[in-house]
Amino acid sequence: MHEYDVVIIGSGLGGMASGLILAKEGYKVCILEMNKQIGGALQVYAREKVVFDSGVHYVGGLEKGQNTYQVFKYLGIMDKLKIRKLDEEVFDAVAFEGDPKTYRYAQGYDRFIKTMVADFPDDEEAIVTYANKIREVCSKFPLYNLRTSSYMEQGDVLEIDTRTYIESITKNEKLRNVLAGTNILYAGKSYKTPFYMHALVINSYIESSYRFVDGGSQIAKFIHQELTKLGGVIFHYKKVVRIVEEGGEVQYVETSEGERYHAKYFISNIHPTLTLEMTESTLIKKAYRSRLNALQNSISVFYVNLVMKKDAFPHFNHNFYCFANEDAWAPIEYTPENWPQGYAMFFSTSSKGGPFAEGISILTYMRFDEVKQWEHTHHTASNDVSRGEDYEQFKKEKAALLMDLVEKRFPGIKEATKSTYIGTPLSMRDYLGGNDGTLYGVVKDYRDPLATFISPATKIPNLLLTGQNLNMHGILGVSMSAIVTCSRILGMEYLIEKIKNA
Repeated sequence: MHEYDVVIIGSGLGGMASGLILAKEGYKVCILEMNKQIGGALQVYAREKVVFDSGVHYVGGLEKGQNTYQVFKYLGIMDKLKIRKLDEEVFDAVAFEGDPKTYRYAQGYDRFIKTMVADFPDDEEAIVTYANKIREVCSKFPLYNLRTSSYMEQGDVLEIDTRTYIESITKNEKLRNVLAGTNILYAGKSYKTPFYMHALVINSYIESSYRFVDGGSQIAKFIHQELTKLGGVIFHYKKVVRIVEEGGEVQYVETSEGERYHAKYFISNIHPTLTLEMTESTLIKKAYRSRLNALQNSISVFYVNLVMKKDAFPHFNHNFYCFANEDAWAPIEYTPENWPQGYAMFFSTSSKGGPFAEGISILTYMRFDEVKQWEHTHHTASNDVSRGEDYEQFKKEKAALLMDLVEKRFPGIKEATKSTYIGTPLSMRDYLGGNDGTLYGVVKDYRDPLATFISPATKIPNLLLTGQNLNMHGILGVSMSAIVTCSRILGMEYLIEKIKNA
């Protein structure tokens, strides 16, 4: 019989960080992963010796004293990571069709303000106000600042809308769209996405921005190493299909092969609705199930990964966010006729370095409905099943449309491309585990902020949730979700002190 202190479903960053935090406190931990690779959105894959990230293309807050740095230091992985700082003068560049200029986000608040003001000299007051507001909002989230609080500090900052706020500080349409220009980082929706989401994401990157050299999977690799040292185990190809509660507690989880794993605590790192589908427990009330099932998931993505010809296209040490018109909020509202309306472009960073690009990832929004006719198919590295010729044709046609838009801003990129590898919302679903390829899980709405806050605790006392659906997505957001989840077992003050003193 498989007996542990803690069994974790899914090896995304939330599950792995939770496992390591508890293993550091002496718990015997087992993580069950359905796929070959661990790490969820940290997974990478190599094509023609070029490494591509599947989800994590850059990370913020990695300098001494900053929040991600401190969490990684506590986990024992910070000094092992191979990272490269993006250009301090421009880590993100925003560009609009018909405007040859690129608008720069610089690292560090002083530099960020100075660079923006250089492009918008008449809007200095608005830019300073914006930067101060971001810092003010971030200061209201205790965990983000690695401190505890016994009362709700956020108050009314939860109920500020991103677009409305940006529009309130300037009448300059171009500046408004530049400040919203990286909203694919949180799947920003016009007059819906709360400003706190915008602030928590953007602040982290302004503080410091880094790329992972040879891919973000190193985070998962190093957490796995630390976990193994402490006696923790990860089993691959173990798809959990049942969570069995008897006598008021989960007794075991069962895999598709009928194996049972028993534990004192169970943590699910998969989507909360998928978690609930696995248990018939009457402790989970219908109203709770209905509430979670009613939550809307964020949109998915279509992406192309380009292997570049040797010395044919420059490597940029920053990212690009490009739009087909002047409206940074338009891409997520695309129609089949005008798709794509924008894209994000990230450059693979390898230990070889050099002035020329080896690999480029280009992402644009795509709804799951567009691939629904193939939803019965499942394709991963270990389950190499073709989805059919019509699916391959669909991918080629969409990739051609996307590359037509990219070529307008980057003439010659098609000619410089050696090979193209394409992914759709189905790829996101099959590798990352969400039921609709959702990019960031549950959609947040400033009009009803508490409806989308999901507690790590469930009505089954020893079943906890973790991952991007709890409070925030991204490396930092998911690391924080692991801390929140583990605090239910270890206590928040105790855990925060450990992290701060690491």
